[in-house]
Amino acid sequence: MEVCGSSNVSLREFGCEQSLLSRPDGSASFIQGDTSVLAGVYGPAEVKVSKEIYDRATLEVLIQPKVGLPSVRERSQEQCVRETCEASLLLSLHPRSSLTLILQVLHDDGSLLSCALNAACMALMDAGLPMSCLFCGVTCAIDTDGQIITDPTAAQEKESRALMTFAIDSTEHRVLMSSTKGSFTVHELQQCIAVSQKASEKIFQFYRDSSGLSTIQNPQ
Repeated sequence: MEVCGSSNVSLREFGCEQSLLSRPDGSASFIQGDTSVLAGVYGPAEVKVSKEIYDRATLEVLIQPKVGLPSVRERSQEQCVRETCEASLLLSLHPRSSLTLILQVLHDDGSLLSCALNAACMALMDAGLPMSCLFCGVTCAIDTDGQIITDPTAAQEKESRALMTFAIDSTEHRVLMSSTKGSFTVHELQQCIAVSQKASEKIFQFYRDSSGLSTIQNPQ
C-alpha cells in the first residue's frame, strides 16, 4: 500500500494497492480520503457472438454499489468509465474478444467517479493491457460562493451548486471524458478543467511512484 498527501492542489490523501485479487487478470484498490473502490479486470477472453465486434475487443464495465442493486446512477457512471477506457485502451489489438471491468464500491465519501476511474486505470495497468495513454479522474465542486473545491467529500458535494468530474490523459493532459451536474458558467467550466489538469499531474506522479513499490510517500 502506498499513500500520498497533497501539496499545491488540495487533494485528500490517496493510496493504491495492485494485484490483491487472484482470480482477475488485473486488480487494484484505490483510496481517496474515505472513498475507496476495488477494481478487477478479466480478459481478453472469448466473447458471445451477439456482442462480438470484428475489429476490436468488446469492453463491459460493471459498477457494484456498497449495498443494494445498481441503479441509474451506477449505469451513468459505468458509461463514463467505459468511454474513458475505450479512449485509452488499444482494443484493436484484441479483435473478437471481451474485456470485463468490475468496480466494487467499498465506501463513498465523495468524488466516487474519479476514484473509480483511478482504480480502473491501475487495474488495467496491473493486467498488462496495451494502452495509448494512462488516465486519471479528478472531481471538482463549485460552492455557493463560487470557490472551486478539488476532490470534494460527500458533505462538500451536497452543499455545492455544481459538480464536475473529468478524465485526463497522461500524455497531453487532454479531457477524455466529462460528467457535469448543476449550474455553472463557461468560465467556471474552463477553470475547473485547468484545475483538474493541474491535479492530474500529481496523480500521475503517484501512479509512477506506486507501480511495483510498497512504500509511503510524505506530502511535499
